[in-house]
Amino acid sequence: MQIDKEQIISLLRQRGDDDKAEQAQQELPGQVDTEKDSGLLSRFGIDPSDLLGGLGGGLGNKLGF
Repeated sequence: MQIDKEQIISLLRQRGDDDKAEQAQQELPGQVDTEKDSGLLSRFGIDPSDLLGGLGGGLGNKLGF
């Protein structure tokens, strides 16, 4: 699934991970593929299932999943 990088950065900022958010801003592509980029996401402490709402309150809820 493709997710806009800004949504991931927003999630990091909501968690209080401003340093990771800044790093993600520099390293993530504009559209992040949750499968292809799962290793990159894990570097920022993000599990792709969090983005899909698998663990309550993730971006999935905001994206309508």
